Amino acid sequence: MTEPTGARRIAPRADCVADSAGGITFDVVDADVTEPVLVLRLRGSDPVVETRLPLTPAGEGHSRAVLPSTVELAEGRWDAYIGKHAVEPGIRDVRALVGRVHGPSAPVATRIPYPTADGRLAVRIWVRAPHAEAGDLSFGTADCRVTGTLYGARLGPGAVAEARHAGKVHELPVEGGGGDEASGEGGTFAFTVPYGPLASGTVGRERLWQLWLRPEQGAPAVRVARILDDIWDRKNVFVYPEHQGDGYRAAPCYTADNDLCVRVRP
Repeated sequence: MTEPTGARRIAPRADCVADSAGGITFDVVDADVTEPVLVLRLRGSDPVVETRLPLTPAGEGHSRAVLPSTVELAEGRWDAYIGKHAVEPGIRDVRALVGRVHGPSAPVATRIPYPTADGRLAVRIWVRAPHAEAGDLSFGTADCRVTGTLYGARLGPGAVAEARHAGKVHELPVEGGGGDEASGEGGTFAFTVPYGPLASGTVGRERLWQLWLRPEQGAPAVRVARILDDIWDRKNVFVYPEHQGDGYRAAPCYTADNDLCVRVRP
């Protein structure tokens, strides 16, 4: 029996279960059995980068695909397809990502299935080596204090934090401690960001200062971000108190990629 002309094909839908190691199981309903493969495609890649996951019968009209934690995928947003059809998001079980404890060695890899703004299923992936995971933020009269954990590196002589914007760099003293003495990795860090120097001159438009951590003198700087949980986009979820200065307002914020910044605006 053929499908009536003009009938809309039901899009495949997938429930997802994420595990703490980085694997994801996709349980799919309404999959196109003529193409029993779930494709994850890296958004914006040219040439196209994709990984193909076989779909196997899982009973009661469902099919199952598994993304093992051992399969390496680049950082970015990966859209899910079956055949020519984008997969719609179903139930997403990401409880295993909450309170996850990562070992001190690099790289740090996080994979979170999420619904896009236009109703499709995608997977947000971060791969950071080394990685500076932002923790709690606290606030003074005209500054904010950032604490966190460093993975894949160790604080050494000359360690500094950096606020960067439009080619300008403000260095900030770093406090640190702990870590794995045997491997020379890990440990906590803390630094304070005064808003005044970031608002020097006339603030005529928004300035978004990126926060970086340089573990020791001469070492590459590491972006400060928060990626070790189940939140794929912190930008509009974590809203911090704004300081009202002389001709400016300032507050820390996260980008859509969960990188930590300080926003200064008129």
